[in-house]
Amino acid sequence: MNLYELILKTFGWKVEVSTPDFKKSIICVAPHTSNWDFILGELAIRSVKRKSGFLMKEAWFAFPLGYIFRALGGIPVPKKKGSDLTNEIIKRFNESESMTIAITPEGTRKKVSKWRTGFLYIANGANVPVQLASIDYSKKEIKLNDVFQPTGNIEADIASIKEFYKGFSGKRPEKFSVEPQ
Repeated sequence: MNLYELILKTFGWKVEVSTPDFKKSIICVAPHTSNWDFILGELAIRSVKRKSGFLMKEAWFAFPLGYIFRALGGIPVPKKKGSDLTNEIIKRFNESESMTIAITPEGTRKKVSKWRTGFLYIANGANVPVQLASIDYSKKEIKLNDVFQPTGNIEADIASIKEFYKGFSGKRPEKFSVEPQ
């Protein structure tokens, strides 16, 4: 048992992973209702001896946390509109031999019915699969067992992904929505 497994087990969490360790992929993580989701996600992925980068609001990358988040594979998401982050990440995927990044499609810890779809554009543009990860606080389970291959139909794809996440409970369940876009 490694340190990450021990920490999770100590607090009663179970991790279940059956997806392949893809050289390149996106991990879609939901529900996202708390900052604890990041910590649990990092512990879970490392407990199975995998690594994943992640997208996070650029405000978190100020000194001194910025050094830590970048070392862990963090990519800052600019607050201002008009950035070309989607194409930058597609380029990174295309130039990398291996790359996995975790993305929360809600894009915030607040309740939103309109999920971000950039991860689907990235998956299509870089031709990488989307692994569906869940953090279920009601069951204390973190799962990574399903792979979604985007079709290119963004509206249908996000509807399918939201359907998958029905029944999972975030730390603050009232802040999680799988309502139609």
